[in-house]
Amino acid sequence: MSDEYPEIRLYIDGQWTDGSGGRGDDIVNPATEEVLGRVPFAEGDQVDAAIAAAKAAFPKWRDAGPDFRSGILLKAAALLHQRADEIGRVMTLEEGKPLAEAAGEVHRAATGLQWNAEEGRRAYGRIIPSGPDEILSVRVTPVGPVGAFVPWNFPAGGPMRKISAALAAGCSIVIKPSEEVPGTVSLLVKAFADAGLPAGVLNLLFGVPDEISRRVIPDPAIRFIAFTGSIPVGKHLAGLAASAMKPAHMELGGHAPVIVCADTDPVKAAKTAVRAKIVNAGQVCTSPSRFLVDRRIYDDFTAAFTEAMAAIKVGNGLEPGVQMGPMVSHRRLAAVSKLVEDAVSLGAKVATGGKAVDGTGFFYQPTVLTDVPANAALLSEEPFGPVAPVAAFDDLDEALEVANSLPFGLAAYAYTDSAATAEKLIAGYEAGILSINHCGGSVPQAPSGGFKESGYGREGGPEGLEGYLVTKRVSHRLQP
Repeated sequence: MSDEYPEIRLYIDGQWTDGSGGRGDDIVNPATEEVLGRVPFAEGDQVDAAIAAAKAAFPKWRDAGPDFRSGILLKAAALLHQRADEIGRVMTLEEGKPLAEAAGEVHRAATGLQWNAEEGRRAYGRIIPSGPDEILSVRVTPVGPVGAFVPWNFPAGGPMRKISAALAAGCSIVIKPSEEVPGTVSLLVKAFADAGLPAGVLNLLFGVPDEISRRVIPDPAIRFIAFTGSIPVGKHLAGLAASAMKPAHMELGGHAPVIVCADTDPVKAAKTAVRAKIVNAGQVCTSPSRFLVDRRIYDDFTAAFTEAMAAIKVGNGLEPGVQMGPMVSHRRLAAVSKLVEDAVSLGAKVATGGKAVDGTGFFYQPTVLTDVPANAALLSEEPFGPVAPVAAFDDLDEALEVANSLPFGLAAYAYTDSAATAEKLIAGYEAGILSINHCGGSVPQAPSGGFKESGYGREGGPEGLEGYLVTKRVSHRLQP
């Protein structure tokens, strides 16, 4: 066990507690394969207790008002900013990303909390002009206790997007993050507790995902479901929510295309794309993962892109100068290896990388593949790793057709110096998150979400609170 890693417990109704059945799993450092600690699994009675706590706490939190709520949330955000280095170190230990990247994620999570805290103060309706004997209005009210489920790839940012929106809207929440990275979210919850969040408003569970989801989602006390994760799991949870007629937000996987047009600087585009590609070792649902390059600049772009990928320093995220850490687990390492091996067996060429790094840890080389055949799994399955297939195109309409050919529609990117071309791409892309001349991801002040099988609902911006609020139309006839 690591002395640097916190003890992991469940948080139910304002109390830290162990799993009542003694079940749990080891937490493994993906860079060293060292066992950091153990995560306890919640049993059915504890899941029920968390739901009951959220139900009991909801009316008081709802009725406390936005001024009271935002005061606590802003205090929690300030604590997270103060503790970002400490929490970031725990994140690096359990998830692998470089320390600066991890601490930056904590700061961004805190900034997102600040945004939602202020946006919650503006969650009001409107008066609609009507006749002299009627006041017609639109009111919004918190939907109720929320059940939330998040994956491992953003141990601070993922949970915070659900927690901050729910709490800012006036809802209580039961959240089940990933058992692979429980330390970071535990420290987030501690910051809320230290800020004075009332007991029961925020409840933290770990355990067998299917057991918890099947208990949380159908419970009548839970009024809204928020999920980020894979498309197959999202479809399963959406089905559970639908069977109970529960509204839900689903942010699911993607396979983000990048169209690089002939009128852009290919070297500059390549360097900025590489920086985005290696974030979190490519384990990002919005990671640029299919590069379509105009044939006129294909050679220049591919050479610069390959050179930049080959120069990335891979290693333990706690070591100075490391730019990319490991895959989160041996399962992810095996999945990425399988996709690359399949592509190469079908005729793809390895421009750089192409294999796991020898030695301890779940490291994979930053990889660039060319001449990837259309039937390679890499072109239809989300790689979720530091692997980039690069292909040439001759016609922009053709490139858009290829980009939109998959059932995913989360993020898409493009490089062009033409405003007209940019507008054509914006109009033509089937994606909910678009970036032109960079591969930036989500920001708290603007909405993010997917098209097609990449899900529905939005996080961030004013739209991010909509799922956590119920809209009421009120017609008030005045008595004579």
